[in-house]
Amino acid sequence: MTFSFETRRNDIQELKTSTVDLLIIGGGITGAGVAVQAAAAGMKTALVEMQDFAEGTSSRSTKLVHGGIRYLKTFDVEVVADTVKERANVQKIAPHIPKPDPMLLPIYDEPGATFNLFSVKIAMDLYDQLAGVTGTKYANYLLSKEEVLAREPQLQKENLQGAGVYLDFRNNDARLVIENIKQAQADGGHMLNKVKVLEIVHNEKGQANGAKVEDLLTGEIFTIAARVIINTTGPWSDKVRQLDSKNELPPQMRPTKGVHLVVDRRKLNVPQPTYFDTGKNDGRMVFVVPREEKTYFGTTDTDYRGDLKQPKVEQSDVAYLLDIVNHRFPEAKLTIQDIESSWAGLRPLISGNVGSDYNGGNNGALSEESFQDVVSAVKEYLDDPSAREKVEKAINEVEVSIDNTVNPSQVSRGSSLDRSADGLLTLAGGKITDYRLMAEGALQKIQEILAEDFQKRFVLIDSVNYPVSGGRINHQKVDEELANLAKLAEDKGLNEKDALHLANLYGSNLEKVLQYDEKIAGLSVRDSYSLNYALHEEAVLTPADYLMRRTNFILFIRDEVDAMKEPVINKMQAFFGWTDEETEKQRAELEAVIAESDLKQLKEELGQ
Repeated sequence: MTFSFETRRNDIQELKTSTVDLLIIGGGITGAGVAVQAAAAGMKTALVEMQDFAEGTSSRSTKLVHGGIRYLKTFDVEVVADTVKERANVQKIAPHIPKPDPMLLPIYDEPGATFNLFSVKIAMDLYDQLAGVTGTKYANYLLSKEEVLAREPQLQKENLQGAGVYLDFRNNDARLVIENIKQAQADGGHMLNKVKVLEIVHNEKGQANGAKVEDLLTGEIFTIAARVIINTTGPWSDKVRQLDSKNELPPQMRPTKGVHLVVDRRKLNVPQPTYFDTGKNDGRMVFVVPREEKTYFGTTDTDYRGDLKQPKVEQSDVAYLLDIVNHRFPEAKLTIQDIESSWAGLRPLISGNVGSDYNGGNNGALSEESFQDVVSAVKEYLDDPSAREKVEKAINEVEVSIDNTVNPSQVSRGSSLDRSADGLLTLAGGKITDYRLMAEGALQKIQEILAEDFQKRFVLIDSVNYPVSGGRINHQKVDEELANLAKLAEDKGLNEKDALHLANLYGSNLEKVLQYDEKIAGLSVRDSYSLNYALHEEAVLTPADYLMRRTNFILFIRDEVDAMKEPVINKMQAFFGWTDEETEKQRAELEAVIAESDLKQLKEELGQ
């Protein structure tokens, strides 16, 4: 079964005349996670996304499956335990996407520092226990100041104490979404991008029973009938509720904007992901991450009230990040001219849990006195295990200071599942790491509704052991499995580097990728395979879909984009049968996406 504009057309025709068990509104990671579990359970499932899959928040993250070690500063053990457990589950079902990539955490002696060398070691040891990596090659360790500077000589030397190194995972956020979407489609789901919901419709009893939608490619308006509807639109959740005339639930989203900037690795060379306090005593931390031949850094965290569809990188965002990175890497001397690409994304934060900045509710922060009591108790325990009760007593007696006038970095990252009186479900909040778990909870509620209200019974899958598309490899031997897959590409004449590139991108789907062996004029053999596969099997509809979200070329292989874009456009014109007018429109849209990523307007405004 293919997954292309042709199957999209057929799905639309079928949905006009049938009723689905579940209609999912929103094709980011949350909706994709719900779709894959619903379709696998045998529910007749449809998903509509007004943009491309993952075009919003879910392709604009820090691109890590982050374990949240800094929350151990407040001994939020249960939250971190859940996070690292779920991270392992995601790596199990999509082993070709999240990859282990140990994080360097430099420690500076300065006001507002998250950790000192002693507290970071305690946090890392606890983190390793929670993640189950104690005694393995991924176990944490400390570096002296001299060892840190030998590894990262560009780092700020002043006030540097040393560093901790602990396990974290890099991620390809957009690929994680599309692999879930593809699996849902393979299991019978109708997955539609570029289809916008206009209105939630109701039956004679006032219950939500479908949605009026518009095909943004053709302008056609039709209705999808559904027994259950779930809103998984992230920052748009409140907007979708407004399309439901009978919704009584109040707005709940407080989106914040996060910005990331990309430079050439020769300008800022780090051997591994690096995570540090901003040095501004503002409670924030920043990542600097190597990727391909580039280095990217971020993120900002500011309240956002602008256009949800297209958040922009502003001059203030650039100035903030350049100031921090140039402070921590004084020899880099980065300017806006060094920025090769960028992205801005919105976090779907829920404003209800004031004072907390992670799952688990209103946890607040430990007072300094309580924190020191816990540290002292842990130190005593390390010397004398019989002192365990003192540690437990210190944790149980902590004083929490809660600031009800929180900044954007302190809004809860928890998730919520609510049901309006007319039956519309809304699954909101959370993080990429939690997507499978959030979907599992939603499916239990959907299963219950379908059984009680419609006498339709489904057995849910064991989603911890259900691989997404491309994920059918041994998650405990990922490097070995991908190397073996890459040999299939080498047998087709690709060099080792390009073969591994495709293996990492497509996982166990590589064999199918290699069946699309038509050479595309102007593209390399590697990129010919990739584009052909994307057109036939990954629902690519525009050049930006391919160059930004299916491959990340615009972000991390920017050097090759200018030479690729015309061959990509020409292939798509032939594949889709575009007129010259439509082709020119697609060319202009791609140029706009590239210019935005390049920060072209900002650079011109600043006279660079």
